Amino acid sequence: MPSNDIYAVTSKGQQELRGAATTISPAEVDLLVRLDGILSIGQIRQSVGDVVGATIESTMGMLLAKGLVEPVAPDPFAGSLQLQLSATALTAADAEADFCAATLKKSNYYVRIARTRGTPRQRAPGERLSAIIVDDEEHLAKFLHHYLTFEGFDVRIAGSRAEVVAEFRKPPIPDLVLLDVMLPDADGFDILQRIRAHPQLKDVPVIMLTAKANRESVLKGLASGADGYVTKPVETESLLQAVRTVLGSQ
Repeated sequence: MPSNDIYAVTSKGQQELRGAATTISPAEVDLLVRLDGILSIGQIRQSVGDVVGATIESTMGMLLAKGLVEPVAPDPFAGSLQLQLSATALTAADAEADFCAATLKKSNYYVRIARTRGTPRQRAPGERLSAIIVDDEEHLAKFLHHYLTFEGFDVRIAGSRAEVVAEFRKPPIPDLVLLDVMLPDADGFDILQRIRAHPQLKDVPVIMLTAKANRESVLKGLASGADGYVTKPVETESLLQAVRTVLGSQ
């Protein structure tokens, strides 16, 4: 089974997951919930470790035979967003994460400014900065939209996986992304990793928005390439200071 094959759960598989009782094995359930029509078999194998990864092909065969999953054609956009979370990066970020967690407790935000960026996107004369807010909290998204517009941004909002893909496909490439860690059908850290692996998006500044200020969450954000980390509830001045810092405008 090629590592770049992608599978999605069929309607029958969805019924199996949502039913009061299941007839499939724990291994099949574990794999079934990981199949989202975006991640490849290779990416899933890497995320579950060697022991579970060694049985993925046989488990997938059983799911296919039962009609619970089906192959899907890779999305050209999503297919280009691939990244492996390096254990070396996690180790290297450990000391910074300790400092970051302490800073969060004091000031409710932390900005990482040491990451080297490429050349900023060239804008036409008079063209405003562009920002994408990825957050499913409607009131917060509108609140952030208001303040970023006031700061000179043209702002787009995405609150689900489909909306995220749609907004990133639209021109122009954003100058800033505010990214919620928890979405109803997506993981903010996963979206961040995909942004960092995309050739056109990899240098876009990303500030994470989250209610999780624990050390593990901060470490994961830093290791995945976050430039800023702002906790909820968002304080306007803290957020704007983070935005100005990552854009080099303060």
